[in-house]
Amino acid sequence: MKNSKTIEVRLLKLNFNSLKDIIFLMQKPQFINNEIYHIYNRGVEKRNIFSDKKDHFRFIHNLFEFNDENPVLNTGYYFNRQTMEVELRYIEETKKKERKPRKLLVEILTFCLMPNHYHLLLRQKKEKGIVRFMQKLGTGYTNYFNKKYERVGSLLQGRFKAIHVNKEEYLDFLLYYIHFNPLDLFEPGWREEKIKNYQKAIEFLNSYRWSSHLDYIDKKNFPSVTQREFLLNTLGGEKNYQQNIEKWFEEIVKRKDIEDFGKIRLE
Repeated sequence: MKNSKTIEVRLLKLNFNSLKDIIFLMQKPQFINNEIYHIYNRGVEKRNIFSDKKDHFRFIHNLFEFNDENPVLNTGYYFNRQTMEVELRYIEETKKKERKPRKLLVEILTFCLMPNHYHLLLRQKKEKGIVRFMQKLGTGYTNYFNKKYERVGSLLQGRFKAIHVNKEEYLDFLLYYIHFNPLDLFEPGWREEKIKNYQKAIEFLNSYRWSSHLDYIDKKNFPSVTQREFLLNTLGGEKNYQQNIEKWFEEIVKRKDIEDFGKIRLE
């Protein structure tokens, strides 16, 4: 396990010298088992892809349900508000079918849903696991959305974007960067300027349902969706994850690196 001092040093070492460095990372990667990738996409014409809570719940349900080598069964409502777990309720024609043990295509390390885009941090477990998972996720959610809102055509901007996370300091950076995306809704200029009220910013993040941040601070949100052990072991547990939040703001947000990264993150 790495202590918070080690994480701080790694964060300080992260330095993109120019946009060219970041663009190089964004070139189409080859997906390799046990390697980690930052996956993201947004709505066509930058349109919103989540219009209400049901849309968020549906996408999160799909993250769970489609992360399986086995065929997807026909399911109904999926979120148990008492246990705070994703639970599957099968409609009549699938009730008699035996649910096979899940065989994960990927480990979902983190996720974050924003009004018009999403971010995922995935670790491939099966051959072509990321491609297979993302095909099911994109097709399934688009079909749901189009049927609900009586529309046709593509919902997302083509094929998902992917960056190979091949440096440990970049992995640390992305964990916080993905989880802090909701600050765009709280303080839109946070990438260019220092957070004006740190405590209120943290309170906002701790109240935002549509990411894995709450599960990383040990507040049960959607714990069955993500596989957090790898990153928590790297960080030294939930406590260190929380302690490093302030360091992240101090050492990364105020620097030009994140401004450049933010400008092209969804291009």
